Amino acid sequence: MSIRHPIISVTGSSGSGTTSVRTTFEQIFRREKIKAAFIEGDAFHRFDREGMRRHAEEEQQAGNHHFSHFGHDGNLLEELEEVFRSYSETGAGKTRHYVHDLAASQQFGLPMGAFTDWEDLPSATDILFYEGLHGAVIGDGLNIAQYADLKIGVVPVINLEWIQKIHRDKNDRGYSTDDVTKTILRRMPDYVKYICPQFTSTDVNFQRIPTVDTSNPFIARTIPSAEESMVVIRFRDPHGIDFPYLLSMISWSFMSRANSIVIPGGKLDLAMQLILTPMILNLVERRRHAA
Repeated sequence: MSIRHPIISVTGSSGSGTTSVRTTFEQIFRREKIKAAFIEGDAFHRFDREGMRRHAEEEQQAGNHHFSHFGHDGNLLEELEEVFRSYSETGAGKTRHYVHDLAASQQFGLPMGAFTDWEDLPSATDILFYEGLHGAVIGDGLNIAQYADLKIGVVPVINLEWIQKIHRDKNDRGYSTDDVTKTILRRMPDYVKYICPQFTSTDVNFQRIPTVDTSNPFIARTIPSAEESMVVIRFRDPHGIDFPYLLSMISWSFMSRANSIVIPGGKLDLAMQLILTPMILNLVERRRHAA
């Protein structure tokens, strides 16, 4: 952890909604005049889309039926840890972009599934913001979590996550339900080993829970909306959290445990603004005093 060069990591598994979370952070940074550097977790995949497909086939033929983007071998986690370490010490590092869709392809002039070249992070930033799959990994000789000053988990319950992935991959990538099901099963060991444990060390977790029947996610016709969901917010250390204030500001919210509050799904952005803004300002204020 670094007072002079603080790092925020948002860890979320597939379909967890980390893109909308980044939008919330961008609003906070803009409102509070905080200059942030951004890192996308996908930038640290080991292979581009075509390379990943080929390598997964090779691993399958070699008897490894669980090679995935969730695991260590599919990612440059040592390089990610080095960027966290470098930024925490010097405020500098390198990243790149993964070309997800047509809009990004047009922006970067590269085919979908490709990487841009590595480039330096912007200079003289107040904070580093990471969002991806591995922002709080501990294990395999790695301790990425130690460098993050504020660790946030964003993840839906498992059946909702599967529904989101099935709909995204079928609609955006043309996969069949059977194709996506095989991918889910292939990823499951890495999900259990690498993704789930991170949410134990995160400072705040936001978990979306549908209030409609998702018993069989493989036949769901629609993704449950925010209005059809609740969000459980868990604080690793509830000391200093003003729960009465949050309950008064967020309609229909309630406490489920001494360290947890439950809110309507449509109030997620408001809750994140209320909870995270003072945490971010505290990091930036400490940095400015140390400068």
